Amino acid sequence: MIGERIKKLRLQHGMSLTELAERAGVAKSYISSIERQLQTNPSIQVLDKISEVFNTTAENLLKEDDDVTNVIDSEWMTILQEAIDSGIPKEELKKFIEFNKFKQGK
Repeated sequence: MIGERIKKLRLQHGMSLTELAERAGVAKSYISSIERQLQTNPSIQVLDKISEVFNTTAENLLKEDDDVTNVIDSEWMTILQEAIDSGIPKEELKKFIEFNKFKQGK
């Protein structure tokens, strides 16, 4: 259910209901009603606002599977965006990851 997925993401991000509501610009009571399954058909606009907070898409929130652990948290997205903005090419980042894997293997 969509409400369960939103609540799971919110808790994984260590966010209170109030914080999610403020960040998404959606009424706290409305998000609460979604999480408690009282509102089972939220608008796509609301889902878009909530999904932006979690750096995902409304489509990912609507997926039937319960695996929301693959959603990238906001800190990782910020780090990745900083790498992109600083001009680090993808190949350099891939080399760094491979080097790091190599180091950890020893």
